[in-house]
Amino acid sequence: MDPEEQRPPRDTAAKPRRPGRRAVLGMAAGLALPLPAVAGHGVARASELPGRPTPPDAGLDVAQENTRPGDDGWRVVRPGAPSAVEGFASRTSVLPGDPFDLHVSTRSAAYTVSAYRIGWYGGARARLVWRSAPQAGLRQPAAVFEASTRTARTDWRPTLRVDTTGWPEGCYLVRLDTTDGQAQRFVPVTVRSRSTAGRLVIVNAVATWQAYNRWGGPDLYRGATGKKDARSLAVSFDRPYAARNGAGQFFMFEAPLVALAERMGLPLAYVTGIDVAREPGLLRGASGIVSLGHDEYWSPEQRLHVLRARDHGANLAVLGANCCYRRVRFEPSALGADRTMVCFKADYEADPGYRAGLPPTTDFRRPPLPQPESELHGLMYDGFPVDAPYVVADPSHWLLAGTGARTGDAFAHLVGVEYDRVNPAYPPPAPVEVIARSPVIRDNQRTQADTVYFTMPSGAGVFATGTMRWVEALNATGGPDKSNHGMDGRTGAFVRTVTENLLHTFSRGPAACRAH
Repeated sequence: MDPEEQRPPRDTAAKPRRPGRRAVLGMAAGLALPLPAVAGHGVARASELPGRPTPPDAGLDVAQENTRPGDDGWRVVRPGAPSAVEGFASRTSVLPGDPFDLHVSTRSAAYTVSAYRIGWYGGARARLVWRSAPQAGLRQPAAVFEASTRTARTDWRPTLRVDTTGWPEGCYLVRLDTTDGQAQRFVPVTVRSRSTAGRLVIVNAVATWQAYNRWGGPDLYRGATGKKDARSLAVSFDRPYAARNGAGQFFMFEAPLVALAERMGLPLAYVTGIDVAREPGLLRGASGIVSLGHDEYWSPEQRLHVLRARDHGANLAVLGANCCYRRVRFEPSALGADRTMVCFKADYEADPGYRAGLPPTTDFRRPPLPQPESELHGLMYDGFPVDAPYVVADPSHWLLAGTGARTGDAFAHLVGVEYDRVNPAYPPPAPVEVIARSPVIRDNQRTQADTVYFTMPSGAGVFATGTMRWVEALNATGGPDKSNHGMDGRTGAFVRTVTENLLHTFSRGPAACRAH
């Protein structure tokens, strides 16, 4: 994160209208620790809610899919030099059976393409779905730089059209392997669900992956000078990801949750945030929506469609922090719709789209169109960097069943690197139950990170972790892998149990009918 830009001034952003007395009283009740169950507070009774969840459509059978043999050799183990082999897909997502083009550049004479579906598969976590014949290598031109918006993109030729007929819905990593064995790299693609009815919807945060992509030039934070005045004002999906394995932020913030949900055999649907924005009815009938570990960049359309789904009974799980913080706009490129993401941030007045009457591409909470993120999930982003224990406040909550946790129990390193908190200046849409309140110190000031749960009048449950490390912690086992910020096996077991409780309940329809 960029320290100059990512730390919001404490309580100084433009505030929404003053909440009414009833909302203030509800907020005060919601901040008491420990908190009672959420009964009352204007929440619809179970008898007033839909009697049964929408039955799942005839799409992906997750349990059956995960009985198929996995492939332990799917990971990138030889990334090679940065330009040894790399590529991108012409679409962030496709429907099953629809094609996409790969645009690949390599220094090698030939390469192969292997498509791996990410899941559980007995612990292998991926299955080989398709592999190409060797393809002739092609060294493609350097990045094109558009000075007006400081945007890096490519004009690469398509090198292979990929037919997804027979590919089940899900998250895919398409691996490029040079035939000389010198390099490998991933290209992420989502094979998205046609319907989400009766399913728990996993939303790939592709906009946030791209916001932090510095392939070929600046990202949305800084450029060649290292300062924010050299940052890009628009970033392109027409380029590879600069991440060493080519997968953007998928591995850190999303893959562990995908593996857990697939191991549980739940009815799942897969989409990207761009799909949610593009199709107003895509979330119709969904049992729940899952925002993953780092889901910062949303378009107004995505926010509106998620809010509508929540207010019609779809549960919402925010398993990260800094969610729905930046407002963006998608524009086409030569390859198709929604291939350029615009975000002028503090310079929004210079945005031609804003001058033409479109919403400002700045933080959702800020003028001239303040829409605080708390309206969606109850919390407000409060800053970074922090590294702190996660402290249980309400062990009686149904989400903590089976954890054995007690009031005051602490789980080292689970709060970080960014965090959210309840902020009375930006009230949530319903009284909250504070499940964890974790003291943190940021800029030598004492504050806290909060985990909350609340129920909407539609019966939808909303859960927000308040920490960006929640999904990462699903992989914490206490074994030899020290990559999870020092989180131990006890922390991993706690987070997995809470997440399983959450997913089981949220997959069955409005949680107000089923959680207690």
